[in-house]
Amino acid sequence: MKTLYLDCGMGAAGDMLMAALLELCTEQEKEKFLDTMNHRLGLPGVTVEAEPAVKCGITGTHMAVKVHGEEEGSHDHGHSHEHTHSHSHSRLHDIEHIISHMEVSEQVKADVLAVYKLIAEAESHAHGVPVEEIHFHEVGTMDAVADVTGVCLLMEQLEIGQVIASPVHVGSGQVRCAHGILPVPAPATAYMLQDVPIYGGSIQGELCTPTGAALLKHFVSRFGAMPVMKVAAIGYGCGKKDFEAANCVRASLGETLEGADEVVELCCNLDDMTPEALGFAQEELLAAGALDVYTTAIGMKKCRPGVMLTCMCRREQADQMKELLFRHTTTLGIREYVCSRTTLQRTIKELDTEFGTLHRKEVSGWGVQRGKLEYEELAEIAREKGMSLEEVRQRIESR
Repeated sequence: MKTLYLDCGMGAAGDMLMAALLELCTEQEKEKFLDTMNHRLGLPGVTVEAEPAVKCGITGTHMAVKVHGEEEGSHDHGHSHEHTHSHSHSRLHDIEHIISHMEVSEQVKADVLAVYKLIAEAESHAHGVPVEEIHFHEVGTMDAVADVTGVCLLMEQLEIGQVIASPVHVGSGQVRCAHGILPVPAPATAYMLQDVPIYGGSIQGELCTPTGAALLKHFVSRFGAMPVMKVAAIGYGCGKKDFEAANCVRASLGETLEGADEVVELCCNLDDMTPEALGFAQEELLAAGALDVYTTAIGMKKCRPGVMLTCMCRREQADQMKELLFRHTTTLGIREYVCSRTTLQRTIKELDTEFGTLHRKEVSGWGVQRGKLEYEELAEIAREKGMSLEEVRQRIESR
């Protein structure tokens, strides 16, 4: 699958993400993109230029987004509370009007609007006012609309299948805005980054802006380590500020291995639970979405027989599964392993049979293709008709 991996070790901002994605394009694609940004968006007074930049010796690109010749001060700032300009304001319906008149695809329009709605909802929560009453300052609005649209255009242009990102470095300290001095991350940013792995550090300043947070929230399917992938292109999107670390987002574009992903194995040893209690714990884990739960016979201290209970789950489920293991078993500790997993592609096909509509699980990939009828459906028919499972299977597969 064509995969984009974003390294957000120095946060994320709209202009940085746009610049990193632009570096993944061919020269012809870059020219087409800049022509669209400068002549087809219909944003009054907005110009977009790709400028070479160097951060800590790393060469990358900085996207200079200017409104009437004025460029925003640091990273990208498209949210209302960071501006002190005395220009007129826009509300969400004004943003929707701007988006509807852009000469871009319907998919890009939908993505831009979805990102802006995330920002508006976050600002609404932070300021305690309805979404409809959120004001976006004119200069900031045009700047952010350009940043968001640029990222959405490039996502479409690069035909990316999935986006994965590292945990997000948000910075530390405080940020000055029109409303006063706020903690980093700013309230709107913090709201959007709920359920996203984030961290601070020694770098003073706002590394992840609301626009950057909204774009990550919209496009990224999961956050974590870089997957196993064959990288074909790498891009560096640079911010304006200089820090002791290279102020850039790195984008890696390539192919992930077919059916490759990561799972977590949670294991614990048990020697003081009844079979009924152990079975109940397994049922609760499976009901909560575990990929698999199983036991292994083991010998424990003092020659006592016991079982090792193993729960396989996705990374984002690990904390929930650990809570269930502690609640429903007597274990005092859980071992955790992150494992690479290769799977076949799975689909469910509906079959019209003499017994009604049944379902067949089909798998393919790695030169393999096979299928299997759902057991529960076969068993129900066998009981109703007084037949064996094999007789039912043969009747269905012979037609």
